Amino acid sequence: QLQLVESGGGSVQPGGSLRLSCKASGSTLDYLVIGWFRQAPGKEREGVSCISSAGGRTNYADSVKGRFTISRDNAKNTVYLQMNSLKPEDTGIYYCAADYAGYVCYGPNADYWGQGTQVTVSS
Repeated sequence: QLQLVESGGGSVQPGGSLRLSCKASGSTLDYLVIGWFRQAPGKEREGVSCISSAGGRTNYADSVKGRFTISRDNAKNTVYLQMNSLKPEDTGIYYCAADYAGYVCYGPNADYWGQGTQVTVSS
């Protein structure tokens, strides 16, 4: 059974950077489309970015374009989310999710979810 574990969250000041990791165990990520989602207190979970199984295609929410970069290293069974120029509105719990059909690129529809990692952007 595939398990996803996020790490790399923390507290940063506006303008700072963080790199989140989503590490898979129990199975390979090779054939899975991976998405990053976030959820702020009192708000619905929203899609941030997704990446195709081979890494050749990526999508980003308009709110993070130009600031966030998604990448993957299938040899390490890990997907990353590099977050630069962070803003207070980026605060939330960040989740990675995976599915075979690519539905994670269109909404919070996934076969597998991680437990989340907290990101707080505040001065």
